Amino acid sequence: MKQFAKTLAPGALTVALTVAITAFVAVPVFASVQIGKAAPNFTLTDTNGKTHSLSEFKGKTVVLEWLNHDCPYVVKHYDGKNMQSLQKTYTDKGVVWLSINSSADGKQGNFPPEKANALTKEKGAHPTAVLLDAKGDVGKLYGAKTTPQMFVINPEGILAYNGAIDDKPTTDQDDLKGAKNYVASALDEITAGKAVSVASSKPYGCGVKYP
Repeated sequence: MKQFAKTLAPGALTVALTVAITAFVAVPVFASVQIGKAAPNFTLTDTNGKTHSLSEFKGKTVVLEWLNHDCPYVVKHYDGKNMQSLQKTYTDKGVVWLSINSSADGKQGNFPPEKANALTKEKGAHPTAVLLDAKGDVGKLYGAKTTPQMFVINPEGILAYNGAIDDKPTTDQDDLKGAKNYVASALDEITAGKAVSVASSKPYGCGVKYP
């Protein structure tokens, strides 16, 4: 570093250091949630102004769905009615479904609560709640990198699944047919008292639009 500094004029050195420090700070810091370990608790406000904590759902199976309605991969699952079908099927069985929007203010997919509620209604979605995470704290806590990215937490509060919604990482609605849905499989296995056979997969979709 000393040798490098000697080759730069004082002003250039200041600029170089500033760029380096800024680049370092800008990298999101993700936690490392682990399958088979307790899912980290969090508290967020939903689009109706109600506060929810993960801990209040202890004893229930919980799905966390990272959401960005402007992402083509999310559009695939909503326009194809796949996500809504999953939400309805499993919330009717007592599963808690939390859609989490971690898009920062001014970035793709970030909407005021009224618009978010309108989209939920327009698309016929059936989440238990849509939670707002514009600062990205919960997304980074869970290491959510894409929309959609799915997490399933069993009634004991243990993370049972983390990854893609299915095995067809495309934006083509035709690929919904015949796709292996990892979330449905995990929920069915948990309900049956079985171990989740596919506990993790590589998530696919748009990058989460963090601050």
